[in-house]
Amino acid sequence: MSVTLKEVAEKAGVSRSAVSRTFTPGASVSKETRRKVERAAKELGYHPSALARALTTGRTKLVGLVSNNFSNPAFLEIFDLFTRGLQDQGLRPLLLNLSGETDSDHSVRMLQQYSVDGVIVASSTIDRELASRFRKAGIPTVQAFGRASPDVHNVGIDNVDCGRLAARTLHGRGYRRIGFLGGPASATSTQDRLRGFEEEAKRLGDLLTTVSYCAAYSFDAGYKQMGKLISDGNLPEAFFCGDDVLAIGALSAAQHAGLSVPDDLGLLGLNDMEMAGWANINMTTIRQPFSEIIGSAIELMVSLLDRPDRSPETRIFSCRVVERKTLRRTPAESEAARAIAEGHLPAGA
Repeated sequence: MSVTLKEVAEKAGVSRSAVSRTFTPGASVSKETRRKVERAAKELGYHPSALARALTTGRTKLVGLVSNNFSNPAFLEIFDLFTRGLQDQGLRPLLLNLSGETDSDHSVRMLQQYSVDGVIVASSTIDRELASRFRKAGIPTVQAFGRASPDVHNVGIDNVDCGRLAARTLHGRGYRRIGFLGGPASATSTQDRLRGFEEEAKRLGDLLTTVSYCAAYSFDAGYKQMGKLISDGNLPEAFFCGDDVLAIGALSAAQHAGLSVPDDLGLLGLNDMEMAGWANINMTTIRQPFSEIIGSAIELMVSLLDRPDRSPETRIFSCRVVERKTLRRTPAESEAARAIAEGHLPAGA
């Protein structure tokens, strides 16, 4: 049977309230009393009850971690970072899967029933008003990876700017017929990445663009849509894919059709998930700094638990291209490689 607080108090020769204060962060207790209680607790094998502490303090230390992208392997990395990061702060993540959920009020009620101290919404495809609904319900809320909103704390990247970077990257490799292969058209990340991509293509002036959407951010959706585009013919020279898992699906479809990547078709992903760097994939991609975004989201959540009335803040992190093997070389790189092959330049020049 588990050791009770009363038994610790009797062994330490102190009151039960002294034991309770000893295990309550910030509570006042003398050094001598703390020493007695901790020694007695160690000898008896006593561990304070998280439930009892929640009833005393009104804080459960539960943080709802809300998403719906469970088919996307990138979110395995994201959930791993979130859960470990929250636990390092003494918080307990409560994972809520909203795949297929259409009633946002039901989601709010569900987390209220668990008396969560806060909520982190980690998705760009969930109803954009959901984070605001949590906040209006009095739950401290942080949105990660979604479009910035003026009434909710937000942490993520500038998806419009990533679209611009993608268009510049493909243009710099000499591609002139380029395509956008996005996720669901309703997702804010898809909308914003496409917007930046088209704006930059128009500014550059000599690019022809096409737009295609996938049913989900998943391997199967990327594979299916790329297969359809290949069978329809008249492919662009290269695609900017809405994320890495779509790009990997597109890569597999291209290889299945006998196309060589990057010789016949260039592919650029987004996220730099672990799988993108596997030797058999080697995807050139735009890196989204998961660790920095998640660490910042957790930092915001911790501060919100202490100051729930603080004004909403938006934190934007920059992205960069990670070079691998699914885009052809720039014209300058190709010229240098040709010169080396012909003996005009030493290798490594």
